[in-house]
Amino acid sequence: MCSDPEGPPLCLCFQTSFTSPVFHSKLSATMPADYNGIWEMESNDNFEGYMKALGIDFATRKIALHLKQTKEFIQDGDNFQTKTLSTFRNYELNYTVGVEFEEKTKGLDNRVVQAIVTWDGDKLICVQKGEKKNRGWKHWIEGGKLYLELTCEDQVCLQVFKKKN
Repeated sequence: MCSDPEGPPLCLCFQTSFTSPVFHSKLSATMPADYNGIWEMESNDNFEGYMKALGIDFATRKIALHLKQTKEFIQDGDNFQTKTLSTFRNYELNYTVGVEFEEKTKGLDNRVVQAIVTWDGDKLICVQKGEKKNRGWKHWIEGGKLYLELTCEDQVCLQVFKKKN
Protein backbone atom coordinates (compact mmCIF):
# COMPACT_ATOMS: atom_id res chain seq x y z
CA MET A 1 0.00 0.00 0.00
CA CYS A 2 1.01 3.62 -0.51
CA SER A 3 0.06 4.81 2.95
CA ASP A 4 3.52 6.10 3.93
CA PRO A 5 3.39 9.95 3.62
CA GLU A 6 7.19 10.07 3.68
CA GLY A 7 7.49 7.45 0.96
CA PRO A 8 8.51 8.01 -2.66
CA PRO A 9 6.59 10.50 -4.79
CA LEU A 10 5.46 7.67 -7.09
CA CYS A 11 4.63 4.21 -5.88
CA LEU A 12 3.32 1.03 -7.40
CA CYS A 13 0.49 -0.68 -5.56
CA PHE A 14 -1.17 -4.00 -6.23
CA GLN A 15 -4.80 -4.17 -5.24
CA THR A 16 -6.28 -7.56 -4.49
CA SER A 17 -9.34 -6.95 -6.68
CA PHE A 18 -7.27 -6.17 -9.77
CA THR A 19 -4.57 -8.09 -11.56
CA SER A 20 -2.84 -4.97 -12.89
CA PRO A 21 -0.79 -2.54 -10.79
CA VAL A 22 -2.12 0.90 -9.81
CA PHE A 23 0.18 3.92 -9.80
CA HIS A 24 -0.31 6.69 -7.24
CA SER A 25 1.48 10.01 -7.43
CA LYS A 26 1.82 12.61 -4.69
CA LEU A 27 3.28 15.06 -7.22
CA SER A 28 0.01 15.76 -9.05
CA ALA A 29 -1.41 17.72 -6.10
CA THR A 30 1.18 20.50 -6.33
CA MET A 31 2.20 22.81 -9.15
CA PRO A 32 5.82 22.95 -10.30
CA ALA A 33 6.19 26.60 -9.17
CA ASP A 34 4.21 29.36 -7.46
CA TYR A 35 4.25 32.56 -9.54
CA ASN A 36 1.65 34.43 -7.45
CA GLY A 37 2.53 37.99 -6.55
CA ILE A 38 3.65 41.35 -7.84
CA TRP A 39 7.09 41.54 -9.43
CA GLU A 40 9.04 44.76 -10.21
CA MET A 41 11.54 45.00 -13.05
CA GLU A 42 15.24 45.12 -12.17
CA SER A 43 16.82 44.70 -15.62
CA ASN A 44 15.82 44.51 -19.27
CA ASP A 45 18.59 43.29 -21.61
CA ASN A 46 18.19 43.55 -25.42
CA PHE A 47 14.61 44.78 -25.26
CA GLU A 48 15.20 47.10 -28.24
CA GLY A 49 16.50 44.22 -30.39
CA TYR A 50 13.43 42.18 -29.48
CA MET A 51 11.08 45.08 -30.30
CA LYS A 52 12.85 45.63 -33.66
CA ALA A 53 12.34 41.96 -34.52
CA LEU A 54 8.61 42.42 -33.77
CA GLY A 55 8.53 45.43 -36.12
CA ILE A 56 7.67 47.99 -33.44
CA ASP A 57 8.17 51.57 -34.63
CA PHE A 58 11.09 53.78 -33.54
CA ALA A 59 9.12 56.20 -31.33
CA THR A 60 7.37 53.40 -29.41
CA ARG A 61 10.66 51.56 -28.91
CA LYS A 62 12.32 54.68 -27.46
CA ILE A 63 9.46 55.22 -25.00
CA ALA A 64 9.31 51.53 -24.01
CA LEU A 65 13.04 51.39 -23.29
CA HIS A 66 12.63 53.87 -20.43
CA LEU A 67 9.77 52.07 -18.69
CA LYS A 68 10.01 49.97 -15.57
CA GLN A 69 7.42 47.25 -15.87
CA THR A 70 5.55 45.53 -13.07
CA LYS A 71 4.18 42.01 -13.50
CA GLU A 72 1.21 40.75 -11.52
CA PHE A 73 0.49 37.01 -11.40
CA ILE A 74 -2.62 35.36 -10.05
CA GLN A 75 -2.16 31.61 -10.30
CA ASP A 76 -4.82 29.04 -9.51
CA GLY A 77 -3.34 25.66 -10.38
CA ASP A 78 -2.76 25.74 -14.16
CA ASN A 79 -4.91 28.87 -14.64
CA PHE A 80 -3.02 32.15 -14.88
CA GLN A 81 -4.15 35.76 -14.89
CA THR A 82 -1.20 38.00 -15.71
CA LYS A 83 -0.84 41.73 -16.07
CA THR A 84 2.16 43.66 -17.33
CA LEU A 85 1.83 47.22 -16.08
CA SER A 86 3.70 50.41 -16.95
CA THR A 87 3.01 54.12 -17.18
CA PHE A 88 2.78 53.83 -21.00
CA ARG A 89 0.80 50.67 -21.73
CA ASN A 90 -0.69 47.75 -19.85
CA TYR A 91 -1.10 44.21 -21.16
CA GLU A 92 -3.24 41.44 -19.73
CA LEU A 93 -2.91 37.76 -20.62
CA ASN A 94 -5.02 34.98 -19.15
CA TYR A 95 -4.39 31.35 -20.03
CA THR A 96 -4.56 27.76 -18.89
CA VAL A 97 -1.39 25.71 -19.13
CA GLY A 98 -1.70 23.09 -21.86
CA VAL A 99 -4.64 24.75 -23.65
CA GLU A 100 -3.98 26.48 -26.99
CA PHE A 101 -5.53 29.95 -27.32
CA GLU A 102 -5.67 32.93 -29.64
CA GLU A 103 -3.60 35.79 -28.27
CA LYS A 104 -4.16 39.36 -29.42
CA THR A 105 -0.99 41.30 -28.69
CA LYS A 106 -2.81 44.62 -28.53
CA GLY A 107 -0.56 47.36 -27.22
CA LEU A 108 2.57 45.36 -28.07
CA ASP A 109 2.90 44.63 -31.78
CA ASN A 110 -0.86 44.34 -32.46
CA ARG A 111 -0.79 40.86 -33.99
CA VAL A 112 -2.91 37.77 -33.50
CA VAL A 113 -0.96 34.60 -32.73
CA GLN A 114 -1.86 31.05 -31.75
CA ALA A 115 -0.24 30.40 -28.39
CA ILE A 116 0.20 27.53 -25.99
CA VAL A 117 1.87 27.59 -22.58
CA THR A 118 3.31 24.40 -21.10
CA TRP A 119 5.30 23.41 -18.03
CA ASP A 120 8.93 22.36 -18.49
CA GLY A 121 9.87 21.47 -14.93
CA ASP A 122 9.40 24.75 -13.03
CA LYS A 123 9.45 26.88 -16.21
CA LEU A 124 6.45 28.19 -18.09
CA ILE A 125 7.15 27.96 -21.83
CA CYS A 126 4.99 29.78 -24.39
CA VAL A 127 5.17 29.13 -28.12
CA GLN A 128 3.46 31.76 -30.27
CA LYS A 129 2.72 30.87 -33.90
CA GLY A 130 2.09 33.63 -36.39
CA GLU A 131 3.92 35.66 -39.01
CA LYS A 132 7.11 36.01 -36.94
CA LYS A 133 9.40 33.00 -36.59
CA ASN A 134 10.77 31.66 -33.28
CA ARG A 135 8.37 33.74 -31.24
CA GLY A 136 7.55 33.03 -27.60
CA TRP A 137 8.68 33.39 -24.00
CA LYS A 138 9.86 31.51 -20.92
CA HIS A 139 9.18 32.40 -17.29
CA TRP A 140 11.00 30.90 -14.32
CA ILE A 141 11.80 31.73 -10.72
CA GLU A 142 15.33 31.33 -9.41
CA GLY A 143 16.95 32.76 -6.30
CA GLY A 144 13.80 34.68 -5.40
CA LYS A 145 13.71 36.46 -8.77
CA LEU A 146 11.36 36.11 -11.72
CA TYR A 147 13.01 35.72 -15.12
CA LEU A 148 11.36 36.34 -18.48
CA GLU A 149 13.12 35.40 -21.70
CA LEU A 150 11.38 36.84 -24.78
CA THR A 151 12.29 35.54 -28.24
CA CYS A 152 11.41 36.66 -31.75
CA GLU A 153 13.30 35.55 -34.84
CA ASP A 154 17.02 35.81 -33.89
CA GLN A 155 16.56 38.19 -30.94
CA VAL A 156 16.45 37.25 -27.25
CA CYS A 157 15.53 39.67 -24.47
CA LEU A 158 16.07 38.79 -20.81
CA GLN A 159 14.06 40.61 -18.16
CA VAL A 160 14.58 40.12 -14.42
CA PHE A 161 12.03 41.02 -11.73
CA LYS A 162 12.13 41.05 -7.94
CA LYS A 163 9.11 40.29 -5.79
CA LYS A 164 7.45 43.34 -4.26
CA ASN A 165 7.08 43.16 -0.48
